[in-house]
Order: sequence, then C-alpha cells, then structure tokens
Amino acid sequence: METPPVSQRYDVDALRSRFPSLGPDGGGWTLFDAPGGTQTPREVGEAVAAALTGPLSNRGTSAPSQRNAEDAVTAFRAAVGDLLGADPGGVVHGRSATALTYDLSRTLAATWPDGAEVVLSRLDHDANVRPWVQAAARAGAVVRWLDVDTATGELVLDESVLTDRTVLVAVTGASNLLGTRPDLARIADAAHAVDALLWVDGVHATAHHLPDLRTCGADFWVCSPYKFLGPHHGVLAASPELLERLHPDKLAPSTDAVPERFELGTLPYEHLAGTTAAVDVLASLGGASGSRRERLVAAFEATDAHETRLRVRTEEGLASLGDAVVVHSRAQRRTPTLYFSTPGRPAGEVSAALAAQRVLAPAGHFYAWEPFDRLRAAGALGEDPLGGIRVGMAPYTSDDDVTRLLDALATVL
Repeated sequence: METPPVSQRYDVDALRSRFPSLGPDGGGWTLFDAPGGTQTPREVGEAVAAALTGPLSNRGTSAPSQRNAEDAVTAFRAAVGDLLGADPGGVVHGRSATALTYDLSRTLAATWPDGAEVVLSRLDHDANVRPWVQAAARAGAVVRWLDVDTATGELVLDESVLTDRTVLVAVTGASNLLGTRPDLARIADAAHAVDALLWVDGVHATAHHLPDLRTCGADFWVCSPYKFLGPHHGVLAASPELLERLHPDKLAPSTDAVPERFELGTLPYEHLAGTTAAVDVLASLGGASGSRRERLVAAFEATDAHETRLRVRTEEGLASLGDAVVVHSRAQRRTPTLYFSTPGRPAGEVSAALAAQRVLAPAGHFYAWEPFDRLRAAGALGEDPLGGIRVGMAPYTSDDDVTRLLDALATVL
C-alpha cells in the first residue's frame, strides 16, 4: 500500500515544536524511551510555573490564593475524568501509581474475608504485583496467577483460576514491557461473575488508547500523567460509591469526604495544573471540536494511527536485520512498544552503542519482573542479564526518529 504524504497523516512537526526538549536544546537525540516517561510540552511547563508563582495557599474561598488552589483541584479532577471516562468525584491524586496501589492494597486487604483469593498476572509491572502479594501475605489470602505465553506475549485468560473465593483481580491494561493489551472486558466479566473487583494498572495503556471506565469494566484504574506528557505523579479513578465503602488510614482532623480521604497531606497544586494542561494538549491533537472528551476521542484515534504506522515500519526494519534481532512483542493487540533481544550481543552493549549515536533505546526489565522472568525461563533472552531492548513510540515520534533508530541498529549489529 502506498504511504500517504506525512501532511495528510499527522502534523508531527507542529507537535514537536511544542516540546523544548525536542528542539535545539535537546542536543539532537532521538528518544524511544516514552514507555518510561514522555517529554513535556511547553504548555505543561508553563501551567506548572504559573500555579507555583501565582498567588497560592491551601484550598479555600476567601482569598485569590485559596481559590487558585481550589480551582486547580477541581480542574484536575474534571480533566482526568474526561481522559479516563470516569466520574471526577472518584479521581484521586497520589505520589505515584505504585504508591496508590500500595495504599489501596492495604485498605482493600482489610476488607478481605478468611480464605480470600487474589488473582494476579505474569504480564504485569511489579507495581501491580508486589503490593498485592504482600497484602495477601499479611491478610492470609491465597494468590493465584494468570500466565503469559512467552511465544506470543499474550496473557493466557484461564478463567478457571477465578473461584467464588476471588475478591480481586489485578491486571495490566497494557504491558509496559511487551505492549500486550489484554481483553479487559472479558476479564471484567469473569471477575464480576464471582463478585470480585477488577484493578487495572493503566500506566502504559492510558498513553496510547483512550480508557473509558464506564464501559471497560474496571473498578479501579491507576495511571501516571508523566507517561502522557504530564508531571510526575499518580492518579486513581473509581466510582465515588465504591470509594465510599473504603476507609484508609488517615489523620483524625482530615476530611472523610471522597475522594479527599485518600489524599494524604496538602496536594501539589502545580502538578495538578500541569496534568490538566497535559490533557488539554492531548485533546488538541485530533483537530476536532466539541467537548473535551469528544476531542480526546478524535485525538487518540489520530495518535493511534500515527504510532501504529511507525510501529509497523519499525517492525519491518527489525525483520530486515534477520537473526541479529528477535522481537518478543507479538500479541495481536498491542501498543507501539517493541521489546527485542540481540542474540550474540549483550543488550546493554547494543543500547550503549545506540546512545553513542544519540539514539535512546534502553535495555533491561523495566520493573516488569514477571514477564521478564518468564521470557528468561523460556530461554528467549539467553544468558543476558539485561535481556533485551525496549523501543516505544509517543505522539511526537517522527519518521526521522524511526530512520535513525533502524540505521543505527544496522550499523551496530
């Protein structure tokens, strides 16, 4: 199929001009580390600075500084609600997705009955594994597992793992290592059929496919704005009714209102303002009009088409390198993220050689310890302690970036 002109596909040059780090000040690097955190557009930095340097106090209504803080919180919850298809009244700020998962795992575990079972996934980042394993150990609950097919990268949806004792299923919305996107609707149906809750680690998924908590079946969704152009913190979304049933540890004088009862201490209003700006930047990428949610739908369709085209082009380039590269990201539904090993060449050495050409493509397990360990046990990664190299696209990734990556790999390998 003939490739259409870039201008008809996606105006990536206009988008890149909004990122200071992608201009001359960025040193001429091409960056494929988006799964670990994206670059930040100018609008987000300006929103953070404006919040910090404008009048700012603790939340209230008397002074402009108080109202600025209150407005930052309200705008943040509304923006994240639009992004996740969630009720703003159930949007919780946290220091990180990991911290939120640890906090809620302790709170939820306090409600588990004797003999409870928790179902986890071998596809997940450890932030959606270890908190539940440790909470289950403290509560005396049993941990059961959904496995990963190392040949395809698919999650094996063995529904017999769920029983009438299952209280929670924790699974990724998309693997940060392999890019695999499990069938969340099917998992949600299986979990809810046994009256279990579904916790989704949406940290990687949210950056590439627009969530909708009202339809996907997730009871909890956690994500990190710095994976989709925003500041470094975490977000949890759930229905306010569900959050009302949960009672975390908190200070005696602090409010018991939802969602504030889950937010410990004074909020970082500048981070909230930056996240609101990041959502607005995302909503601008599709060139659509209408509500912010409608603009986000159009924007994610546009970015998905752009990123998928680049992923396919990268896959074709890797295939042309023959046996020098083995790609492990093979799931039918996946994000624009590729994990590959380089038989005969240590991944760290290849990554360093790419960096010498100003191409950032890191090597390692990226805290996705379960799938990494499964691949290693299957012999897919050889004896290399770092395993493989991960490359991931972002909305600002360009054709020139892909060309530089493939040319650099061809030179190194």
